[in-house]
Amino acid sequence: MPTGEGEDVAWARRWLAERGVTEAGNGAGWTEEAPAGGDGAPGTVLSANDIAHTWTRAALTDPDLDAAQRLGLGFGLLDLLGEYWVLCEIGFALADSDDPLPADAFWAGCRRRLESVEEPRALTYALWADWFEDRTTVRTAFSEVLGNDAAVLPRGERPLLLRAQWVLGVSGPVPWPVKHRVYEAAATVPALHGALLRALLAGYHDVYGDLEPGAALVLLRRLDLPAGTGHVADLTAVLEAGHRNHRAAPTAWPRRPGPSGG
Repeated sequence: MPTGEGEDVAWARRWLAERGVTEAGNGAGWTEEAPAGGDGAPGTVLSANDIAHTWTRAALTDPDLDAAQRLGLGFGLLDLLGEYWVLCEIGFALADSDDPLPADAFWAGCRRRLESVEEPRALTYALWADWFEDRTTVRTAFSEVLGNDAAVLPRGERPLLLRAQWVLGVSGPVPWPVKHRVYEAAATVPALHGALLRALLAGYHDVYGDLEPGAALVLLRRLDLPAGTGHVADLTAVLEAGHRNHRAAPTAWPRRPGPSGG
């Protein structure tokens, strides 16, 4: 069984190849030599998104693999394809009451992938749109990817700071009581001040964003940001006025004239 992310990718590539699915090369997509489900024609060129929709569920239900192996293969497909749908299917498999994937290993895999210099966009989108917006999963999800490490965040170790940067950026929907302690810890780390500003802006602007105006304003005033950083004055104004989210006061956010004065 593969033990690392690179090995997971190699395994996923082999698993697909055994089923007649190979990369076309030169960024031209994927070739399915033996079409799945009887659809399409041999040799059809497919996108990574096509492969994610066609093959992820099959990988996660492969009868020759145990639950931990299926999860590793799923992560391999995620790393190989970079598609959000892979995480949707993993989420469904985690919730399978008969044979669930191991949750602890799932969250450990998420944390490793969030400790990347490049934003793992499929993962951050899944956290934002699925795990953080759902009130039945948000507390566990936020705790697993960042909240449980709030106490050590001020130490500033690079992998954790990278993870915090990506998680803070999509934490708008997380309920304020769940994320406030983490925000307080992030405010003590200058390297995270830009990410914390984005988090506060998301808390105000996201449709399901959540913040407490008074406490958010205290945090905002603690941030050491470059002169001229955008939206600071506007966010300060709405928080001083006691607004929690744009949906409750859609005209409160200051309107700035555009280049033509409109």
